[in-house]
Parts: sequence; structure tokens; C-alpha cells
Amino acid sequence: MNTFCLSCEITSGGRSSLGAVCETEYFHAHQDIAYPIPGQIIVAAKRHFRLLTDMTADEMLEFLPLVQRIRRQQEIQLCIDHVYYFYNEDTKHHFHLWMVPRYPWMARFGKSIEAVRPALLHAREKMNSEQELAAVAEAAARLRNNLTSMRRGS
Repeated sequence: MNTFCLSCEITSGGRSSLGAVCETEYFHAHQDIAYPIPGQIIVAAKRHFRLLTDMTADEMLEFLPLVQRIRRQQEIQLCIDHVYYFYNEDTKHHFHLWMVPRYPWMARFGKSIEAVRPALLHAREKMNSEQELAAVAEAAARLRNNLTSMRRGS
């Protein structure tokens, strides 16, 4: 059965994206382009599974250190103080974790999880100028450059 899988398309480079900011044996991390928020990263499994409890032991050992490395670079490179993390198990795609930065402009939508959806929609609908998209690409490049150099140095 040949079915379309968005995560497979992105991780293989067949779908438009800003490229991986970091890639490991089991995971692919990329800037979310659906919502143009600098440093909003999706960490997607390369293997098809949906539930956190479906991770293999090797995937579990790789996952949290990867998320920590990305988070550290979000703070260092992009001055991101706070991040919302979430994933949903009713996805049709691979397991993926969203790392959604909290920027000061998001305060108008509330605080905590109730602010995430309105902020994402605002970004998609109102923050898509050439200048704003260039800032997203620049943020992804800064994360990629520093995550790549960290990996080489480790």
C-alpha cells in the first residue's frame, strides 16, 4: 500500500522545508514552515510509530538528549527563554514533538497552552512577509550551524 506520509517526505528532502537543523540515526529535527515562528522546531521520528511508548530503547536513549541539545541552542542562539513542548498521539504521521518558543508578542493570546493555537494561527496568517520568512530561515541556519558543530565536537 503506497500512502502519502508528510514526515517521510520532509525527512527525505522531498517536501519543501528549510532543511534539517539536526539529524540523528532515529530522528530528524527541522524548522516548522507551516507556522513561521523563528526557532519553532519539529523533532520527528524517522520510523513510523505514533506513541511515545512505541519508542525502542535506542530511540529513547537518543530522543531526550537531542531535545536538550536543540533547546540549549534555542536559548543560546535565539535568546528563547521559554518553550512549549507537545505532541499528539492521534496524528496520522510519525511521532513528532513540537518545540514552540514563547515570544513576548504571544502574550496577547494568553499564557500557557491556551495561547499556543491562537499564536500559531497569527503567525501563519500575519507573519509571512519576506522579511519575517527570512528571519525564520536565519534562525534555522543558526541552529543548524551550531548543532552541527556541537555534533562534530562531541
